[in-house]
Amino acid sequence: METKNYYLKEFQYFDGENDITFNIVDINTEKMVINIAVSKTGKISVIEYDLKQDKNGEFYFEYGICNQKIEINDFE
Repeated sequence: METKNYYLKEFQYFDGENDITFNIVDINTEKMVINIAVSKTGKISVIEYDLKQDKNGEFYFEYGICNQKIEINDFE
């Protein structure tokens, strides 16, 4: 995976209550972690998530209490 192509790519998500914006800050496929800038209700936090890979080889991370699957290929 070429991580440079994903820097600051954005994904919008609605959790049923709030609009959330995710921006990729860094991806490390060796350590299998991803750093995401999360913007929610006017606050921005940079959070590290475990990077996971599905059976098709696509990378994703899980967000929130319900572990919503957020796929890296969905970022624009």
